[in-house]
Amino acid sequence: MQWLMRFRVLWGIHKSCHGFLPAPRYLRCQPLSGAEAPRWNDHYTPEEFNFASDILDYWTQMEKEGKRGPNPALWWVNNQGDEVKWSFREMTDLTRRAANVFTQTCGLQQGDHLALILPRVPEWWLVTVGCIRTGIVFMPGTTLLKAKDILYRLQVSKAKGIVTTDTLAPEVDSSASPDHTCIKSKTMDPMVIFFTSGTTGLPKMAKHSHGLALRSCFPACRKLLQVKASDVFWCISDPGWILALVGSLIEPWTAGSTVFVHHLPQFDPNVIVQMLFKYPITQCLAAPSVFRMILQQNLTSLRFPTLEHSCAGGEALLPKDQEQWRRQTGVLLHQVYGQSETGITCGNLRGVTIKPGSMGKAIPPFDVQIIDDKGSVLPPNTEGNIGIRIKPTRPIGLFMYYQNDPVRTAEAECGDFYSTGDRATMDAEGHIWYLGRGDDVINASGYRIGPTEVENALAEHPAVAESAVVSSPDPIRGEVRKRTRGSSCLCVGTGEAGAGETSRPCLPRT
Repeated sequence: MQWLMRFRVLWGIHKSCHGFLPAPRYLRCQPLSGAEAPRWNDHYTPEEFNFASDILDYWTQMEKEGKRGPNPALWWVNNQGDEVKWSFREMTDLTRRAANVFTQTCGLQQGDHLALILPRVPEWWLVTVGCIRTGIVFMPGTTLLKAKDILYRLQVSKAKGIVTTDTLAPEVDSSASPDHTCIKSKTMDPMVIFFTSGTTGLPKMAKHSHGLALRSCFPACRKLLQVKASDVFWCISDPGWILALVGSLIEPWTAGSTVFVHHLPQFDPNVIVQMLFKYPITQCLAAPSVFRMILQQNLTSLRFPTLEHSCAGGEALLPKDQEQWRRQTGVLLHQVYGQSETGITCGNLRGVTIKPGSMGKAIPPFDVQIIDDKGSVLPPNTEGNIGIRIKPTRPIGLFMYYQNDPVRTAEAECGDFYSTGDRATMDAEGHIWYLGRGDDVINASGYRIGPTEVENALAEHPAVAESAVVSSPDPIRGEVRKRTRGSSCLCVGTGEAGAGETSRPCLPRT
């Protein structure tokens, strides 16, 4: 490990500037004074783009000119009652200091790889934007990673440094200068690497350019969430995933809105409910299981006073959960779809009629089609692979390639398309229904069984909270649903009578 330079996270910068301050209660989604989010043409890609200078610093200037309301840019809270709130002007100052720490103190340069493994703490935003300012390619990772997982990521990426929780120290670099000139990054220069979830084999390194952030500036993309500068936006995602970068930084800050963050060291649906009642949160983005677990608390009231829009992504959303959420909160639950390689690919736009269970339509500039294994577009309502057209032009926002892996990069191309590896159908109007991962499909006696379909059917039973379905080799039928003797096929729920939580095999022996 001689090559690995470890350094402390920017706790000194954080503490020297503000510390924990109570947030005033008058922040109730106050309207914008007059500034609009910067936008680029859907069909034009500028040669240069940098989210820090083109977006964050833009809103800093709007604050200086009095053209943005008083809502903070970042509003962080925890269970101990601590609160941090930073304006865009403060975010610009702090992230410039962070950039100087990386380049001047740590000796990192544009193009170097930096591992970022932090929980939901304010420093995550300082590190992320500091990297964008300097051209350092950051690599987010979840705090659930074990030692072997972290070691693999550091070695395969040839990381020059790591920012993580065990290096926090209050005395480091509190005097870092706020004077920093942001690099003039090309739109197609690398910005971030996400390690894929690794459904088969070791995780791949999906490398994204600054175009990932630029895509959120396109008018067609702004239609999805329709975030306003007066919004308080809460994305409940682990900082290690692409959803956190898009939902907790890029999307809301492109609109000049407030990013709300709760530390949430352990997931607790009751804490989430409390926050939605206590704080003026107007938009919430989370995995379907988050909304499902909130509904399972059987609370007397879920009529959150300021919530206007809710969105689910990361897994299949059950129509029954969608309807129950609407009935109990009065707010529609929209579904979006994406992956580490793509960001948000398709979704149900605000104000557009939702087809229950559908992931919505493709979001430009992505041209999404259902294709066969040779890359041919399939007719409506035919099961196939979700593909994104990459020829003749690769769309902005799609990953560049798998770092150091040209073979798997080539394998992901299928004719004129990037094949996501996910299975779905599309109706004649362009609405897409997710079926599951292509490598998860169970082939039994010639019948193709999607685990997601079986899991969704099981979840319809009132005693089932969660379920998981996998296959088992069979000498006659090829594959069968996992026998009950195997522990991989389970239903977790409250039991037939709703008495205590149980975990049990969910399918009969075959």
